[in-house]
Amino acid sequence: MIERVVLVGIGTGSLGHMTLDGQAALRSADVILVPRKAEKDDLAEIRLKLLERAGVSARVAFFDYPVRDEALPYLERVERWHDEIATRWTAAAGDAAEIALLVWGDPSFYDSTMRIAARLVPVGAVRVIPGITAVQALTAAHGVPLNTVNGRILVTTGRRLRDGGWPEGAESVVVVLDGECSFSRLTGQGLRIWWGAFLGMPEEILLSGPLDEVSPRIVEAREAARARHGWVMDTYLMRKS
Repeated sequence: MIERVVLVGIGTGSLGHMTLDGQAALRSADVILVPRKAEKDDLAEIRLKLLERAGVSARVAFFDYPVRDEALPYLERVERWHDEIATRWTAAAGDAAEIALLVWGDPSFYDSTMRIAARLVPVGAVRVIPGITAVQALTAAHGVPLNTVNGRILVTTGRRLRDGGWPEGAESVVVVLDGECSFSRLTGQGLRIWWGAFLGMPEEILLSGPLDEVSPRIVEAREAARARHGWVMDTYLMRKS
């Protein structure tokens, strides 16, 4: 029976993005759960390589990600999806008392792993070890500050950007979870963009400049990367000129 869940942030897939505390926690876990997605097998391989490089020898158990029911309303769809993932964690864990999972980025930042863990154990039995977020990796890679002097930052999703356009009163906007290049709908507004994919990895791609000029190049680079790797993780910062 699962008594404790440890969630370790692994940044964007580089061993350097995982803290020493995170590596130590993985070494002490009974079982490390690794998800598999049919179209994204590389992500499981990256997790396994990180475990190997960190000297982790704990047992690894795989589980398959369920598919969301697109016929349901969005919130209900996500809730049922999380329920099913929790069920699959339990099945994969077997008789392990402590399980650990490697979470892209940071478990507390635009990620639902903590919510899924809360379905299985009390909040106090969930240990979270932060990792480097894609936002940190993005601004570091481009060598730009996240905010202007005394400026506000808004972090949002591609879905919200598509539905609402440029947020009213916003100066600097970071967009995550955008699989549809929603920035391309905001040309003609005098925006500048800093975009990055596979941040911190050998495959890293960086593009920046006036949105009107680089938007087509980003779309092309993203499509090419997805075709080559079968997946792509990217994020971007936009700011009014």
